[in-house]
Amino acid sequence: MCRGVDETGWVAERHLDGGIANAGQVVRVGPHVLRPSSPHSGSIHAFLRAVRHAGFEGASSPVGIDEDGRERLVFIDGDVPVAPYPNWSQSDTALASIARLLRGLHDAARGFHAQGLTWNDALADPAGGTLVCHNDVEPSNVVFRDGIAVALLDFEFAAPGRPVYDLAQLARLCVPIDDDFDQARLGWRPADRPARLRLVADAYGLDSDNRAELLTAMDDAIDRIEAAVRRSVEAGDPNAVEVLSRTGGMEKYDRRRRWWTDHHDQFTAALG
Repeated sequence: MCRGVDETGWVAERHLDGGIANAGQVVRVGPHVLRPSSPHSGSIHAFLRAVRHAGFEGASSPVGIDEDGRERLVFIDGDVPVAPYPNWSQSDTALASIARLLRGLHDAARGFHAQGLTWNDALADPAGGTLVCHNDVEPSNVVFRDGIAVALLDFEFAAPGRPVYDLAQLARLCVPIDDDFDQARLGWRPADRPARLRLVADAYGLDSDNRAELLTAMDDAIDRIEAAVRRSVEAGDPNAVEVLSRTGGMEKYDRRRRWWTDHHDQFTAALG
């Protein structure tokens, strides 16, 4: 992404593609990204600083909150796929690298104490937990270089929960777990989805006990996103209404749930 500079030396803001809640409001200014802050930005910035201090370099460094209320973070150079997702971003290599990156985040987050901080609970693990998770790892929230995931973006929905739930959300969005019709709408090619879920578990390093829990957590992930979208639409969020209309309406959640139920045994066998 280039930047524009006029004769006074002023650096122009360049809009960055992607996003739903903040679509059209995320810009790059020189070495930084500006995006709307939230009541939870202070907690998120504390978390990002902590995981980077623990050695995890796969997330942006927070700079602070500007006077206009936008948060400022260090821009991470690379490729960020947006729908319809390009073929390279759908490879097994890309998927495995995302799972490994999430494992790195979780390992770095274990020393961070979230008590006393506030978080957005829209996509948070309904079972609760103590480890701060991303909760929205989907292709347009991942930076790639040469087809390998190197950084996670947009921690707006970060909140304490179980690592296996965070992994289920990743799988829901990146395997993906969805009806064939709705997968095609986002440009996903036909693929062996049970094998891709096993790849996620293998690359993350999920043990046998947690593999069974991953299937249960997937049910939670599917329910959680539907409830969050319903709340946003009922509240009149224009971005949520527009995206829902463009991507199949509320009926897509019924299709997803039926597809998951119909194929559940295949996923169970693949993880066995």
